[in-house]
Amino acid sequence: MAQFTVHDAKTNLSRLIADALAGGDVVIARGSTPVVRLVPVAPRGQRCFGALKGRISIDSRFDEPLPDDEQGAWSLS
Repeated sequence: MAQFTVHDAKTNLSRLIADALAGGDVVIARGSTPVVRLVPVAPRGQRCFGALKGRISIDSRFDEPLPDDEQGAWSLS
């Protein structure tokens, strides 16, 4: 575990980011007290249009009005 002061982290931020991306354990400390761990952010997955085709179906009742008791639960008053 590499530990750096806030001042050292400001001075060498690009190098510390590269170390974290390479899998290194980077900790930033105030004085001798560790306060922050620098870790890479996991990339977001890509959306694929049509990925659920054939897995989801819409019931024939989809467009029918809701029953009165359920309709009442959706009203704001």
